[in-house]
Amino acid sequence: MRIFLKIIFISIAFFISAWYIWYKPKFKETKFSFNKPIKKSSEEYSRLRTKAFSIKTYITANNFNSKICFLVDMKIASGKKRFFVYDLQNDSILFSGLVAHGSCDNGFQFTASFSNKVNSGCSCLGKFKIANSYNGRFGLAYKLYGLDSSNSNTYQRSIVLHSYGCVPEQEVYPLPVCNSRGCPMVSLAFLQILKSYLEKSDKPVLLNVFN
Repeated sequence: MRIFLKIIFISIAFFISAWYIWYKPKFKETKFSFNKPIKKSSEEYSRLRTKAFSIKTYITANNFNSKICFLVDMKIASGKKRFFVYDLQNDSILFSGLVAHGSCDNGFQFTASFSNKVNSGCSCLGKFKIANSYNGRFGLAYKLYGLDSSNSNTYQRSIVLHSYGCVPEQEVYPLPVCNSRGCPMVSLAFLQILKSYLEKSDKPVLLNVFN
């Protein structure tokens, strides 16, 4: 019996090894991509271009970085990439990633609701100045200053741009991503992409969250 079991065990080990050796060359390392090609005829692309065009004058007049801006389209489901690094000079998308919206402290919110009230836990809309970086409870984060009546309490509410492990690197739609308490919360790797643009910019970068 022992000899029989040993033969069975060796046979199973052999077939597992053979299967692994045969298929190993076909395994591909997963690499995260933050490029998101969007058809120029799509509604998404049209909305981004329209929003970018509408804020160019403001950007120039208020001495923001005139080469790039960050755009967040909250009409897009949270499981899809909706945070865009936008090239203002070439009207094109450089990078895109997932971003969480606020829970409004009312359980899990599949779609975003918006509020400027202190302690609302909701996301807010409008233009934001991305200010200095710091290391807080979520690691690297960037302070935000609201520039419109719809987000004037941003600093008081401690709404900041930061990353969190529950935000995936890649799209998970039709599933949603986790909620924040109002912060535009991105993935760890995507924040590094944003950091690279923020650190090399000699002027503040404008973030615009719209719906």
